[in-house]
Amino acid sequence: MAREKCFSNLSSDESSESSDALLPEKDDHLDLLDSSSAIQTKPGWKAMPYILANESIEKMATYGLTTNFMVYLVREYHMDQVSAANILNIWTCGYSLLTVVGASVADIYLGKFLTIALASLATLVGMVTITLTAFVPQLRPPPCFIDGQQHLEHCISNTKTQLGFLLVGLSWLAIGTGGIRPCSIPFGIDQFDSTTVEGRKSVHSYFNWYYTSSTVVMLINQTLVIYIQDSVSWAWGFSIPTLLMSCAIALFLAGSRIYHHVKPEGSTYVSFAQVLVAAYKKRHLKLHDDERVLGVFSDVSLDGNVVLSKLPLTAQLSSLKKAALVVDDDLKDDGSCANPWRLCSIQQVEEVICFMKILPIWASGGICFMTYAQEGTFVVSQALKMDRHIGPNFQMPAGSIKMMSLISLCICLPFYDRVLQPALKKITKHENGITTLQRIGLGYLFSILFAVVAGLVEQQRRDSALSHASADGVAPMSVFWLFPQLMFLGLFELFGVVGHIELYNKEFPEKMRSIANSLIYLCVAGGTYLSTLVVSIVYRVTGKQWQPNWLGNDINAGRLDYFYFLIAALGVLNFVYFWSCARGYIYNYKANVNAVETTQTDILV
Repeated sequence: MAREKCFSNLSSDESSESSDALLPEKDDHLDLLDSSSAIQTKPGWKAMPYILANESIEKMATYGLTTNFMVYLVREYHMDQVSAANILNIWTCGYSLLTVVGASVADIYLGKFLTIALASLATLVGMVTITLTAFVPQLRPPPCFIDGQQHLEHCISNTKTQLGFLLVGLSWLAIGTGGIRPCSIPFGIDQFDSTTVEGRKSVHSYFNWYYTSSTVVMLINQTLVIYIQDSVSWAWGFSIPTLLMSCAIALFLAGSRIYHHVKPEGSTYVSFAQVLVAAYKKRHLKLHDDERVLGVFSDVSLDGNVVLSKLPLTAQLSSLKKAALVVDDDLKDDGSCANPWRLCSIQQVEEVICFMKILPIWASGGICFMTYAQEGTFVVSQALKMDRHIGPNFQMPAGSIKMMSLISLCICLPFYDRVLQPALKKITKHENGITTLQRIGLGYLFSILFAVVAGLVEQQRRDSALSHASADGVAPMSVFWLFPQLMFLGLFELFGVVGHIELYNKEFPEKMRSIANSLIYLCVAGGTYLSTLVVSIVYRVTGKQWQPNWLGNDINAGRLDYFYFLIAALGVLNFVYFWSCARGYIYNYKANVNAVETTQTDILV
């Protein structure tokens, strides 16, 4: 009887060429799972004021500190724009890579709540450190001065100690951000009972509120916080986000008794390794008609937790399914697994297959996110050399230029949700109007359009600046000419970025949510690393034989437009690669254990 609960026998006449024969028999007790206890213990929307407010304030704090950081490094630390851009790109890449560490620590050891709490403290330490650089004059280079005889501006570069203190603050900030970002969305989802229809609707609403609050916070940063940094002082501009971060930590801890805490379930990476090792050990077995095969390991949660969703059995990478074949002495007398490195559950195998299927799609995000990295670096450099006046008495801070992409996003998001998506549903008969991969593909096209339009606008800005030859190099051209390229960048975020988040959260099972949310930040890391690499290569290769360097300190003498066109060309090649991967992708549809349904897969063509 014990063995019957763990696997189903496979007879030769039941075997077929399809992998459907590997499906375990339905375990009766799965249909009897009572979710009433989950409903009673999960607070739902009662926990959202604490979680959403903490998330919003945390983003306002960290983004408020880093959004205008390019200007801070150039003005206060006297860095050239390439060095400042590389520091920002490396920092972004660093915290993005650390999201994998944060997700792993949450899943294996600490759980999401404690990981977020400790990461928030690390973020606060980093923010206090960076704020001190604005308060203490000895922690940054002295102001530039004008030579009385030659009337030239002289700037003293930063010392190793000053730069080291700044990098320590950025390191702490990266550690904290790497722990908060991959856990915040899954922790919010944990508060709802996803086994009920109402719970799933609440999760969908939570995503909307999460994204809406993030957009509002970014708008506040792009206006109020950056205005204080540029027009009042950097000390006050950094102090306000730091104080807000302290309030966010207190607010998050205040809801600790309300939250539903999910215990760590162990390492996903170890589970992946077990599947690969077990499949290798059984590589000589056949999936069908092998006398040594007794059956497949049942997909029953062995840790007593309720399994909310299962990955369906696929026909892809069938060789890995050998890890689930029961042979010889794989089972103990009580029906439990004797050696997890030799026998795995079929769901463990499907999780590995799911991850490997998504990897090619995920890899395509790097180059597209490289365009996203230009918004805080060279787009700001463009804005600094354009007319930023709004009326006779107000000048827009250069760091607030991102506000244009956010405004376009705020306009296009409800239009897509309320108008375009329902219209597409009627045409395509798809529940979301378009598939997730089609949405990502549209985002990639918008990223290419951003680079092309940015190059064209930069040509006009440069020609205007050179023809008028003003002393400060500012072109008599309104900064609002940057709106078209930033509009396309906002559309890339609406389709490409949100499409990636949607794909990972839909395709992966609930136990892999932290890992799934870290993948989007790995895309950001790949994009910023590629941006740093391309910038460094372009900076070294160009500027020879009396030709201007494309990315020189004086963008009027450089050719930033050529750099944008290069990014556009890389984007076109990347889109061809993405299209070739997406054509053969088969979606996973998670089957609820309380209502197993037969579904058909969608293929992007």
